[in-house]
Amino acid sequence: MNNTSIAGMKRSHLCGELRLADAGKTVTVNGWVDRVRDNGGVLFLLVRDRAGIVQCTFDKSVNKALFDIAFTCRTEFVVAVRGRLTARDAAAVNSKMPTGEVEIVAEELRILSKAETTPFEIDDGKEVGDQIRLKYRYLDLRRPSMQRNLMLRHRVTQIARNYFDEHGFLEIETPMLTKSTPEGARDYLVPSRVHPGKFYALPQSPQQYKQLLMLAGLDRYIQITRCFRDEDLRADRQPEFTQIDLEMSFVEQDDVIAVNEGFLQRVFKEVLDIDVPLPLPRLTWREAMDRFGSDKPDVRFGFELCDISDIAANCGFGVFKGAVEAGGTVRCININGYADRFPRKEIDKLADFVKTYRAKGLAWMKLAEDGTMTSSFAKFLTDEELAAIKARTGMQENDVLFVVADASEGVVLQSLGALRCEMAKRLGLAKKDDFRLLWVTEFPQFEYSEEEDRLVAKHHPFTAPMDEDIALLESEPQKVRAKAYDIILNGCELGGGSIRIHDPALQTRMFRALGFTEEQAKEQFGHLITAFSYGAPPHGGLAYGLDRLCMLLAGLDSIRDVIAFPKVQNASDLMMSCPDTVDDKQLDELSIAVTRAAEADGQA
Repeated sequence: MNNTSIAGMKRSHLCGELRLADAGKTVTVNGWVDRVRDNGGVLFLLVRDRAGIVQCTFDKSVNKALFDIAFTCRTEFVVAVRGRLTARDAAAVNSKMPTGEVEIVAEELRILSKAETTPFEIDDGKEVGDQIRLKYRYLDLRRPSMQRNLMLRHRVTQIARNYFDEHGFLEIETPMLTKSTPEGARDYLVPSRVHPGKFYALPQSPQQYKQLLMLAGLDRYIQITRCFRDEDLRADRQPEFTQIDLEMSFVEQDDVIAVNEGFLQRVFKEVLDIDVPLPLPRLTWREAMDRFGSDKPDVRFGFELCDISDIAANCGFGVFKGAVEAGGTVRCININGYADRFPRKEIDKLADFVKTYRAKGLAWMKLAEDGTMTSSFAKFLTDEELAAIKARTGMQENDVLFVVADASEGVVLQSLGALRCEMAKRLGLAKKDDFRLLWVTEFPQFEYSEEEDRLVAKHHPFTAPMDEDIALLESEPQKVRAKAYDIILNGCELGGGSIRIHDPALQTRMFRALGFTEEQAKEQFGHLITAFSYGAPPHGGLAYGLDRLCMLLAGLDSIRDVIAFPKVQNASDLMMSCPDTVDDKQLDELSIAVTRAAEADGQA
């Protein structure tokens, strides 16, 4: 028999599932050698699989031949071990291992595969750079923490399928090769061989398809689907990602929210054994921005924004007064109880921080524990104005106020919103195991794009406006609110959705408000407009970022750690060395001519 064959040595148990109740059984385990410990005449192989680690013991005085084979084993060798599971002596119990009360007294060992020395240790306790982790991702995925992350992801995926199936949703696949449409991130394009010069786009989401499924009468749709967006990456963004995507017919906003609250409640209970009380809190977009400076507010801590524009409007400080006169705002946050943590040197660093959000500076006022006040602006204000600011902000001893004034409300809200989160981070107030869910509703229908110099859809052009705002579409579009809603967890957007437009006339008005001519709307969305003309039910839905949900549940900072094979910052795959060039024959078949980088440099 080939001594690397598994025949006759197939596992009876996973390594990590063996317990004291199994003692006395003859067991067989298969896995990787995690560690080798030589204790003189006794050798210990700690064998690992995805369930955990178990200790296998080889006694030279009992079976020298078997001991000699075990002695040749090194870490990451793949082995099969058979033996009797026995209880360890009380002094030898390892309480840090779930299998620490037992060990396998080996009777047979087979080396199934040998291993070279790995470029890094397969050990959660060792720090390894991201570049080498991703280059050797198959080794990185052997680490227990990474396997736990993927198991958690699997669990969330199964909960989603089961929950939505119980609630009448049909799992339906939609195409990966589709039409490129505007109003979103850049598309990934796929050239067509049989239609030279024409391209498919990989879907940024199945938005139009799931609406068409509602028009088709399928009533409730669910899909765990891959999506693609050609955009700059960050810790919680990848060029290809996964959504839990759903759509419902004959519903209003509260119906969509209710079914999704039930889903989230089940996820937290079954994955983390946390009871989530329902209904979840809701904030309108306006309230979220005014209180937290963000449409994805982190409510694990305070430091809410406070508007002092009316107090500052006629003060002697030109920065404040000028901002109000220009139609802007003056707002602040009170870091209550932590003034002693922010000496002047630290405050100067915070001023640099808010400048990255286009704020021109950071004013401050600090009240020490002994009642002494220091400030960058107090000398320009009257005693009455200072007293009014203290009263409105609830300022007490050991508090520090940070103030931003600007002609642009957006700059003030964004910079203070980021600053309050930075304060919580520095002060250790944002605990990863403190989960705070809430809904943000009534988003603006439109937002201004400086790049395109026009109004664009805040969510997408199929989002229905609030009924009472429809009359403003042509006259005051910036005041129109959308029937849109986002689910937020600890300052991160888990998912977003809306009630859709199902009236063809209203959809035409929406395209017009977004600057589409009738011809452009027909060219880009003619299939949807035509479908609406045959009877469309009221419908709405939501899509979760599965990667981001799993990241937060696992207490991680990057979605790369819950994705088996992610890309790096420049959207490349270090393990597969892609993207890469292709040969001329493939390009010719696709009717594509490529200007090579070297050629382009030569022409410059």
